[in-house]
Amino acid sequence: ISAGIDYASGEILILMDSDLQNDPIDIPRLLKEIECGYDVVSGWRKERKDKLFTRKIPSWLANRLISFITGVRLHDYGCTMKAYKSEVIKDIRLYGEMHRFIPAYTSWHGAKIQEIVVNHRPRKHGKTKYGISRTFRVILDLLTVKFLTDYSTKPMHFFGRIGFWLFGFGFISGVLALLLRFFKNITLIQTPLPLLTVLFIVVGVQFILMGLLAEILIRIYYESPQKTTYLIKEKINFDK
Repeated sequence: ISAGIDYASGEILILMDSDLQNDPIDIPRLLKEIECGYDVVSGWRKERKDKLFTRKIPSWLANRLISFITGVRLHDYGCTMKAYKSEVIKDIRLYGEMHRFIPAYTSWHGAKIQEIVVNHRPRKHGKTKYGISRTFRVILDLLTVKFLTDYSTKPMHFFGRIGFWLFGFGFISGVLALLLRFFKNITLIQTPLPLLTVLFIVVGVQFILMGLLAEILIRIYYESPQKTTYLIKEKINFDK
């Protein structure tokens, strides 16, 4: 998919699986929705020709989870049959199994998304690589996507928040240890609370330091190649 996107030269890119389960007859319908003003048209295999427990149920769970986390509501993220305007997909880089999150990426960049029902044919050749185990990998990739979209330009907000929560737990643990010492006559060596206090504070400091390192890396990432933290679709009355 990445190679196809990089080398395609058309204004509209259409992705589809190579196992003959997607139907090329749906392409004109995808293009018609693009002409209506949408930037992305996603296929929905409503009458999916797959096994219930190994394919349909894991896919249903994954789609609900992805829609909830990303905020982009689609019935079928796993359907490769999609149409994209070139301008909304060319700058997206895919790693691992991130291809299933392309609609979410484009939506976060301002793309208008439509979903239509497409045909789905029974598999005739080869074996599927998808199953319940793939759902767990989707969850891990989804965590990565969520972090990159929400905190890629402000990682300190993520690590620092966790650090301060840990500081808070450490403070509460220390106060409880002192209260037990003075009011219940339970010495500090009789309770694990002092150790928990030290642990929370040390780990909290580590998280804040990780946030600082991440901030430095982000600045290097954007400033060295002169990248911007925004995307411009069109320039009007701008000569430069």
